[in-house]
Amino acid sequence: MKALFVNGSPRKKWNTDQMLDAAVKGAESAGVQCEKVHLYDYAYKGCISCFACKVKGSRTNGLCAVKDTLRPVLEKAHEADMIIIGTPVYYSYPTGQTRAFMERLMFPVGTYLWENGQQVLIRDKVIPTGIIYTMNCPKDMMEEHRYPEMLKDNELCMNQIFGYCESLYICDTYQFRDYSRYDINLFDPEKKAEHREKFFGKDLESAYEFGRRIASMIPEK
Repeated sequence: MKALFVNGSPRKKWNTDQMLDAAVKGAESAGVQCEKVHLYDYAYKGCISCFACKVKGSRTNGLCAVKDTLRPVLEKAHEADMIIIGTPVYYSYPTGQTRAFMERLMFPVGTYLWENGQQVLIRDKVIPTGIIYTMNCPKDMMEEHRYPEMLKDNELCMNQIFGYCESLYICDTYQFRDYSRYDINLFDPEKKAEHREKFFGKDLESAYEFGRRIASMIPEK
């Protein structure tokens, strides 16, 4: 069994990446072979509406036809038995790189064909998927800004295309290593440090269990 973990953050070895690493360990504990990629290592665009994947008799077989630097990542996703995407929340949504990747990932699998009241999908198995969202705002602010409500649509789309998806929200993360360098008074650096000391380890444990849980949903071959 193979799993692909996708870091949609421009930062490596920081909140989102660390949560993904924990999820990787969780999936590995369930016997899954894991690989992680960083989207900001690649130069690419979102879906360009070429519709090559929708042409009658298309031979794309659920894989985006555009052959650019993202193609190898999409090929890995195409072969994966599970996929977990990690992304910070920027202005209420996933990063632009993450969203562009998701367009390229999902659109070729879905079709404009319906049978028995259901969309025809170009896949022969359920691929359990998950999305880890990290954000520097506290939980109450996340709820006030309706982030779960808005982000839910990503989960719904992934669920429709791949057969299963769930989300994990990691709040009140540390945004800067040194808050004194930046012009900011919205957040209290001491409270941020206190929260990180108290809860970041627990968040990593949640990400570990998240990865393990998604792995447990991979259908037996």
